[in-house]
Amino acid sequence: MRILHVITSLRTGGAEKLMTELLPRIIECGEDVELCVFDGVKTPFYEELERRDIVIHALGQSVYSPMNIIRLLSLIRKYDVVHTHNTACQYYVAMASVFTKCRLVTTEHNTLNRRRNIWWLLVDKWVYSRYQKILCISALVKKNLIRHIGVGFEQKCEVVHNGIDISLYDKNTQPLQQSTKKRVLMVSAFRKQKDHKTLIKAFALLPKEYELVFAGGGEQYLIDECSILAERINIRDRVKFLGIRTDVVELLKDADVVVLSSHYEGVSLSSLEGMASGKPFIASDVEGLRDIVGGYGILFPHEDYKTLATEIRRVCEDKDYCIDIVRKCQERARMFDISVMVKKYLDVYKYGHVVDDEESGGTACV
Repeated sequence: MRILHVITSLRTGGAEKLMTELLPRIIECGEDVELCVFDGVKTPFYEELERRDIVIHALGQSVYSPMNIIRLLSLIRKYDVVHTHNTACQYYVAMASVFTKCRLVTTEHNTLNRRRNIWWLLVDKWVYSRYQKILCISALVKKNLIRHIGVGFEQKCEVVHNGIDISLYDKNTQPLQQSTKKRVLMVSAFRKQKDHKTLIKAFALLPKEYELVFAGGGEQYLIDECSILAERINIRDRVKFLGIRTDVVELLKDADVVVLSSHYEGVSLSSLEGMASGKPFIASDVEGLRDIVGGYGILFPHEDYKTLATEIRRVCEDKDYCIDIVRKCQERARMFDISVMVKKYLDVYKYGHVVDDEESGGTACV
């Protein structure tokens, strides 16, 4: 079986990082999988996949160029299954598929997006009708998508949670550097759905021994806005912008607290990594996070920087509370091991839906 995953780029973000974890495991399970990217700019994720001998087809450097449809026409007909991620890929592959017979699968990564309105409804209905299976990364993602495109698509949709390699966090990793400061880490691309500014505002209420570290690339204007905000509230010397990093496991080991401040999420890989890290995890109480973090990690009200500052201090100063949160977070993270996701993806490719072990003969590679 020949499988092609299609994604806009390998610049930064959860879906992009997922490719580096998922594709090599599919190959280990004996399947032939390759990757197509619209934006072929070389990035650490791109180079990591090349090191793992994943074939990458780069269409160019423009995500929304209509020429991508033409380029896809000759490419996707070579595969049995084409699996898309991100809006541009969903749209352009759907258009190109009119002239091919390959089976289409897509993953819906977010609970919300900007095109969920009446003007896009008919277009979205047609696009999603081209896919044989729509994999939603949480029950809430599925619920919101069905609410948008209609109950007639319910049979196409199936929940398959994103996953992480839990084994990475069970290893004894040496810290990158020793520090006497209390280090708070947020691993997240700078995009509109993220809420870095609330975390920056919280630091204005924390003592000077607290240090804030951001890991992730994204939109430069958002990075600049955050830097200006930190300067304006006189904490710029305590805020570090590391950019895109491939050593996230080590960065998490260096942290005292891991935070994800966001406006909405799907099932965030960085939240799962934070919960698996062995450090206390704090997240915004918003769609896509409360269902994963609630009852395990710590939730703070959306954009409430005062409560966030209070929770950061509490986990740093109350040892017993911190230990309890870490234990529950790790327990939760184990439910999202990537081996579970890989099995379900392979089920969909082979059988058209997620199956139990009895139906698959117990042969699925995990």
